[in-house]
Amino acid sequence: MSNQQWQQFIQTSVSPKNAGEISPLLDHETMMCDLSHLGLLQIDGADAFNFLQGQVTNDVKLLNGSTAHYTGYCTPKGRMLAIFLAFSHHDHIHLQMPRELIEAVAKRLKMYVMRSKVVIQDVSDSIIKIGVSGPKAAELLNTLFSKVPQNDYELASLENGALLKLPSKHGRFEIFTDINHAQTIWNTLSSLATVADASHWEWLEIHAGIPDVVLATQEEFVPQMLNLDLIGGINFKKGCYTGQEIVARTHYLGSIKRRTYLAHLDHPTQPNPGDNILNAANEAVGKVVRSAVAPNGGYDLLAEIRCENVNNSQLSTGGYALTIQSLPYTL
Repeated sequence: MSNQQWQQFIQTSVSPKNAGEISPLLDHETMMCDLSHLGLLQIDGADAFNFLQGQVTNDVKLLNGSTAHYTGYCTPKGRMLAIFLAFSHHDHIHLQMPRELIEAVAKRLKMYVMRSKVVIQDVSDSIIKIGVSGPKAAELLNTLFSKVPQNDYELASLENGALLKLPSKHGRFEIFTDINHAQTIWNTLSSLATVADASHWEWLEIHAGIPDVVLATQEEFVPQMLNLDLIGGINFKKGCYTGQEIVARTHYLGSIKRRTYLAHLDHPTQPNPGDNILNAANEAVGKVVRSAVAPNGGYDLLAEIRCENVNNSQLSTGGYALTIQSLPYTL
Protein backbone atom coordinates (compact mmCIF):
# COMPACT_ATOMS: atom_id res chain seq x y z
CA MET A 1 0.00 0.00 0.00
CA SER A 2 1.38 3.42 -0.99
CA ASN A 3 0.87 6.58 1.03
CA GLN A 4 -1.63 7.79 -1.58
CA GLN A 5 -3.59 4.55 -1.14
CA TRP A 6 -3.41 5.03 2.63
CA GLN A 7 -4.99 8.48 2.32
CA GLN A 8 -7.77 7.07 0.14
CA PHE A 9 -8.31 4.29 2.66
CA ILE A 10 -8.57 6.80 5.53
CA GLN A 11 -11.02 9.03 3.67
CA THR A 12 -13.49 6.17 3.46
CA SER A 13 -13.22 5.66 7.25
CA VAL A 14 -14.03 9.20 8.38
CA SER A 15 -17.69 10.09 8.01
CA PRO A 16 -18.09 13.39 6.08
CA LYS A 17 -20.83 14.53 8.45
CA ASN A 18 -18.41 14.32 11.39
CA ALA A 19 -15.45 16.02 9.73
CA GLY A 20 -14.52 19.22 11.56
CA GLU A 21 -17.09 18.61 14.30
CA ILE A 22 -16.74 17.27 17.82
CA SER A 23 -19.50 15.35 19.51
CA PRO A 24 -20.22 16.52 23.10
CA LEU A 25 -19.66 12.90 24.13
CA LEU A 26 -16.33 12.48 22.36
CA ASP A 27 -14.33 13.53 25.40
CA HIS A 28 -15.69 10.46 27.18
CA GLU A 29 -15.42 8.07 24.24
CA THR A 30 -12.49 6.09 22.95
CA MET A 31 -11.56 7.73 19.67
CA MET A 32 -8.92 7.41 16.98
CA CYS A 33 -7.73 9.49 14.06
CA ASP A 34 -5.17 9.59 11.30
CA LEU A 35 -2.36 12.07 12.03
CA SER A 36 -1.06 12.57 8.51
CA HIS A 37 -1.24 16.33 9.06
CA LEU A 38 1.85 15.92 11.24
CA GLY A 39 5.26 15.75 9.61
CA LEU A 40 8.25 13.73 10.78
CA LEU A 41 11.94 14.37 10.23
CA GLN A 42 14.46 11.59 10.80
CA ILE A 43 17.99 12.49 11.92
CA ASP A 44 20.61 9.77 11.33
CA GLY A 45 24.37 9.44 11.50
CA ALA A 46 27.24 9.08 13.97
CA ASP A 47 27.01 12.76 14.95
CA ALA A 48 23.21 13.04 15.03
CA PHE A 49 22.83 13.48 18.80
CA ASN A 50 25.72 15.91 19.18
CA PHE A 51 24.52 17.92 16.19
CA LEU A 52 20.95 18.25 17.43
CA GLN A 53 22.12 19.02 20.97
CA GLY A 54 23.46 22.33 19.68
CA GLN A 55 20.21 23.21 17.91
CA VAL A 56 17.30 22.70 20.31
CA THR A 57 16.19 23.76 23.80
CA ASN A 58 15.96 20.33 25.44
CA ASP A 59 18.60 17.69 26.20
CA VAL A 60 18.61 15.34 23.21
CA LYS A 61 20.91 12.93 25.03
CA LEU A 62 18.03 12.03 27.37
CA LEU A 63 16.24 10.38 24.43
CA ASN A 64 17.21 6.78 25.15
CA GLY A 65 14.64 4.95 23.01
CA SER A 66 12.08 4.63 25.80
CA THR A 67 11.06 8.24 26.30
CA ALA A 68 10.04 11.34 24.36
CA HIS A 69 9.90 15.06 25.11
CA TYR A 70 8.99 18.40 23.59
CA THR A 71 11.77 20.71 22.50
CA GLY A 72 11.99 24.10 20.82
CA TYR A 73 13.93 25.25 17.78
CA CYS A 74 14.87 28.93 17.89
CA THR A 75 16.57 31.67 15.92
CA PRO A 76 19.75 33.20 17.41
CA LYS A 77 17.46 35.85 18.95
CA GLY A 78 15.52 33.16 20.82
CA ARG A 79 12.42 33.39 18.62
CA MET A 80 10.70 30.08 17.95
CA LEU A 81 10.76 28.45 14.52
CA ALA A 82 9.17 25.17 15.62
CA ILE A 83 8.22 22.94 18.53
CA PHE A 84 9.22 19.30 18.10
CA LEU A 85 7.89 16.19 19.77
CA ALA A 86 11.24 14.39 19.82
CA PHE A 87 12.14 10.74 20.43
CA SER A 88 14.74 8.21 19.35
CA HIS A 89 13.89 4.89 17.73
CA HIS A 90 16.33 2.28 16.39
CA ASP A 91 19.26 4.76 16.58
CA HIS A 92 17.35 7.47 14.69
CA ILE A 93 16.09 10.70 16.18
CA HIS A 94 12.60 11.68 15.09
CA LEU A 95 11.21 15.22 15.23
CA GLN A 96 7.44 15.59 14.84
CA MET A 97 5.91 18.96 13.90
CA PRO A 98 3.18 20.35 11.61
CA ARG A 99 3.78 19.05 8.11
CA GLU A 100 3.76 22.60 6.71
CA LEU A 101 7.04 23.27 8.55
CA ILE A 102 8.93 20.20 7.39
CA GLU A 103 10.58 21.55 4.25
CA ALA A 104 11.77 24.83 5.76
CA VAL A 105 12.98 23.26 9.03
CA ALA A 106 14.87 20.50 7.17
CA LYS A 107 16.52 23.08 4.94
CA ARG A 108 17.59 25.21 7.89
CA LEU A 109 18.96 22.27 9.88
CA LYS A 110 20.97 21.09 6.88
CA MET A 111 22.68 24.49 6.71
CA TYR A 112 24.40 23.70 10.02
CA VAL A 113 25.40 20.10 9.36
CA MET A 114 28.65 21.13 7.61
CA ARG A 115 31.15 18.28 8.06
CA SER A 116 29.17 16.43 10.71
CA LYS A 117 28.10 12.86 9.94
CA VAL A 118 24.39 13.64 9.90
CA VAL A 119 21.63 12.77 7.45
CA ILE A 120 18.29 14.60 7.64
CA GLN A 121 15.32 13.20 5.76
CA ASP A 122 11.57 13.64 5.61
CA VAL A 123 9.83 10.39 6.62
CA SER A 124 6.35 11.88 6.96
CA ASP A 125 4.89 9.55 4.32
CA SER A 126 6.75 6.33 5.17
CA ILE A 127 5.88 6.36 8.90
CA ILE A 128 2.13 6.25 9.52
CA LYS A 129 0.89 8.10 12.61
CA ILE A 130 -2.38 7.20 14.37
CA GLY A 131 -3.80 8.81 17.50
CA VAL A 132 -5.92 6.96 20.08
CA SER A 133 -7.52 8.55 23.14
CA GLY A 134 -10.18 7.88 25.73
CA PRO A 135 -10.94 5.95 28.92
CA LYS A 136 -10.54 2.56 27.20
CA ALA A 137 -7.61 3.50 24.97
CA ALA A 138 -5.03 1.43 26.85
CA GLU A 139 -7.38 -1.56 27.01
CA LEU A 140 -7.97 -1.36 23.28
CA LEU A 141 -4.26 -1.07 22.47
CA ASN A 142 -3.53 -4.15 24.57
CA THR A 143 -5.32 -6.19 21.90
CA LEU A 144 -2.74 -5.09 19.31
CA PHE A 145 0.53 -4.45 21.09
CA SER A 146 2.63 -6.58 23.44
CA LYS A 147 3.30 -3.59 25.70
CA VAL A 148 1.34 -0.40 26.35
CA PRO A 149 3.22 2.51 28.05
CA GLN A 150 1.90 3.50 31.47
CA ASN A 151 3.51 6.92 31.99
CA ASP A 152 3.33 10.17 30.02
CA TYR A 153 6.08 10.42 27.38
CA GLU A 154 6.95 6.74 27.76
CA LEU A 155 7.80 5.11 24.43
CA ALA A 156 7.59 1.39 23.64
CA SER A 157 9.31 0.08 20.49
CA LEU A 158 7.46 -3.05 19.41
CA GLU A 159 7.41 -5.56 16.58
CA ASN A 160 4.56 -3.84 14.74
CA GLY A 161 5.46 -0.23 15.52
CA ALA A 162 6.21 2.22 18.33
CA LEU A 163 3.67 3.36 20.90
CA LEU A 164 3.95 6.65 22.81
CA LYS A 165 1.80 7.78 25.76
CA LEU A 166 0.94 11.49 25.72
CA PRO A 167 -0.52 13.73 28.45
CA SER A 168 -4.31 13.84 28.76
CA LYS A 169 -6.93 13.50 31.47
CA HIS A 170 -7.79 10.19 29.79
CA GLY A 171 -5.31 7.85 28.16
CA ARG A 172 -3.87 9.32 24.95
CA PHE A 173 -1.45 7.50 22.69
CA GLU A 174 0.27 7.91 19.35
CA ILE A 175 1.12 4.93 17.18
CA PHE A 176 4.04 5.05 14.73
CA THR A 177 4.07 2.22 12.24
CA ASP A 178 4.92 1.38 8.65
CA ILE A 179 2.55 1.21 5.72
CA ASN A 180 2.41 -2.61 5.87
CA HIS A 181 1.13 -2.79 9.47
CA ALA A 182 -1.01 0.34 9.36
CA GLN A 183 -4.12 -1.09 7.71
CA THR A 184 -4.38 -4.04 10.12
CA ILE A 185 -3.95 -1.73 13.11
CA TRP A 186 -6.51 0.73 11.75
CA ASN A 187 -9.12 -1.93 10.97
CA THR A 188 -8.83 -3.48 14.42
CA LEU A 189 -9.03 -0.16 16.25
CA SER A 190 -11.83 1.31 14.12
CA SER A 191 -14.10 -1.63 14.89
CA LEU A 192 -14.03 -0.63 18.57
CA ALA A 193 -13.33 3.12 18.63
CA THR A 194 -14.97 6.23 17.17
CA VAL A 195 -13.13 7.38 14.05
CA ALA A 196 -12.57 11.15 13.99
CA ASP A 197 -10.61 13.64 11.92
CA ALA A 198 -7.56 15.73 12.85
CA SER A 199 -9.61 18.52 14.46
CA HIS A 200 -10.41 16.16 17.35
CA TRP A 201 -6.71 15.58 18.00
CA GLU A 202 -6.10 19.33 17.89
CA TRP A 203 -8.74 19.81 20.59
CA LEU A 204 -7.10 17.17 22.78
CA GLU A 205 -3.70 18.84 22.34
CA ILE A 206 -5.18 22.19 23.35
CA HIS A 207 -6.74 20.77 26.51
CA ALA A 208 -3.44 19.12 27.40
CA GLY A 209 -1.91 22.62 27.21
CA ILE A 210 0.50 21.68 24.41
CA PRO A 211 1.52 24.74 22.36
CA ASP A 212 2.55 24.74 18.72
CA VAL A 213 4.26 26.91 16.12
CA VAL A 214 3.01 27.11 12.53
CA LEU A 215 4.11 29.15 9.54
CA ALA A 216 1.92 32.08 10.57
CA THR A 217 3.49 32.28 14.06
CA GLN A 218 7.17 31.56 13.39
CA GLU A 219 9.44 34.04 15.22
CA GLU A 220 6.51 35.47 17.21
CA PHE A 221 7.36 33.87 20.56
CA VAL A 222 10.24 32.99 22.83
CA PRO A 223 9.82 29.50 24.37
CA GLN A 224 8.57 30.63 27.78
CA MET A 225 5.75 32.62 26.18
CA LEU A 226 4.38 29.26 24.99
CA ASN A 227 4.92 27.55 28.38
CA LEU A 228 7.58 25.30 26.89
CA ASP A 229 9.43 25.37 30.21
CA LEU A 230 6.28 24.22 32.03
CA ILE A 231 5.85 21.10 29.87
CA GLY A 232 9.49 20.05 30.25
CA GLY A 233 10.58 21.38 26.87
CA ILE A 234 13.63 23.40 28.06
CA ASN A 235 16.70 22.03 29.82
CA PHE A 236 18.60 24.84 31.55
CA LYS A 237 21.66 22.67 32.32
CA LYS A 238 22.41 21.16 28.89
CA GLY A 239 24.77 23.82 27.56
CA CYS A 240 24.76 25.98 24.45
CA TYR A 241 22.25 25.87 21.61
CA THR A 242 20.92 28.39 19.12
CA GLY A 243 19.02 31.11 21.01
CA GLN A 244 20.17 29.81 24.41
CA GLU A 245 21.36 33.17 25.71
CA ILE A 246 17.91 34.78 25.34
CA VAL A 247 16.04 31.76 26.73
CA ALA A 248 18.36 31.50 29.75
CA ARG A 249 18.25 35.25 30.45
CA THR A 250 14.44 35.19 30.42
CA HIS A 251 14.49 32.31 32.90
CA TYR A 252 17.09 33.54 35.37
CA LEU A 253 15.92 37.16 35.43
CA GLY A 254 12.36 36.01 36.09
CA SER A 255 11.09 38.34 33.40
CA ILE A 256 8.37 36.16 31.90
CA LYS A 257 5.67 38.72 31.21
CA ARG A 258 3.66 36.71 28.69
CA ARG A 259 2.25 33.20 28.99
CA THR A 260 -0.08 30.91 27.08
CA TYR A 261 -3.59 30.39 28.47
CA LEU A 262 -6.47 28.04 27.71
CA ALA A 263 -9.56 29.95 26.62
CA HIS A 264 -13.02 29.49 25.10
CA LEU A 265 -14.53 31.64 22.38
CA ASP A 266 -18.18 31.74 21.30
CA HIS A 267 -17.63 32.82 17.71
CA PRO A 268 -19.17 31.68 14.42
CA THR A 269 -15.76 31.59 12.72
CA GLN A 270 -12.70 29.70 13.90
CA PRO A 271 -9.79 31.97 14.91
CA ASN A 272 -6.44 31.35 13.22
CA PRO A 273 -2.98 31.09 14.76
CA GLY A 274 -1.49 34.56 14.79
CA ASP A 275 -4.81 36.39 15.19
CA ASN A 276 -4.54 39.22 17.72
CA ILE A 277 -5.97 39.09 21.23
CA LEU A 278 -7.29 42.52 22.23
CA ASN A 279 -7.91 44.10 25.62
CA ALA A 280 -10.79 46.40 26.61
CA ALA A 281 -8.95 49.37 25.07
CA ASN A 282 -8.71 47.49 21.76
CA GLU A 283 -4.94 47.11 22.15
CA ALA A 284 -3.20 43.95 20.95
CA VAL A 285 -1.96 42.08 24.04
CA GLY A 286 -1.47 38.59 22.65
CA LYS A 287 -1.96 36.13 19.82
CA VAL A 288 -3.88 32.94 19.12
CA VAL A 289 -1.51 29.95 19.26
CA ARG A 290 -3.85 27.15 18.17
CA SER A 291 -7.62 26.57 18.09
CA ALA A 292 -10.18 23.81 17.58
CA VAL A 293 -13.93 23.27 17.54
CA ALA A 294 -15.27 22.84 21.09
CA PRO A 295 -17.67 19.94 21.92
CA ASN A 296 -20.51 22.20 23.07
CA GLY A 297 -20.12 24.91 20.44
CA GLY A 298 -17.70 27.72 19.78
CA TYR A 299 -13.95 27.17 19.88
CA ASP A 300 -11.33 26.30 22.46
CA LEU A 301 -7.91 27.79 22.00
CA LEU A 302 -4.48 28.37 23.42
CA ALA A 303 -3.67 32.06 23.45
CA GLU A 304 -0.39 33.78 24.31
CA ILE A 305 -1.31 36.83 26.40
CA ARG A 306 0.49 39.53 28.37
CA CYS A 307 0.05 38.30 31.96
CA GLU A 308 -1.01 41.65 33.41
CA ASN A 309 -4.02 41.70 31.09
CA VAL A 310 -5.47 38.30 31.92
CA ASN A 311 -7.33 39.26 35.10
CA ASN A 312 -7.67 42.99 34.60
CA SER A 313 -9.13 43.37 31.12
CA GLN A 314 -11.91 42.02 29.00
CA LEU A 315 -10.13 40.05 26.30
CA SER A 316 -11.46 39.39 22.83
CA THR A 317 -10.52 38.27 19.34
CA GLY A 318 -12.53 38.92 16.19
CA GLY A 319 -14.97 41.02 18.21
CA TYR A 320 -15.97 38.18 20.57
CA ALA A 321 -15.04 37.82 24.26
CA LEU A 322 -12.58 35.20 25.48
CA THR A 323 -13.28 33.17 28.61
CA ILE A 324 -10.08 32.06 30.34
CA GLN A 325 -10.13 28.46 31.56
CA SER A 326 -7.82 26.29 33.66
CA LEU A 327 -4.81 24.55 32.16
CA PRO A 328 -3.80 21.07 33.38
CA TYR A 329 -0.59 22.56 34.84
CA THR A 330 0.18 25.65 36.95
CA LEU A 331 1.44 28.86 35.35
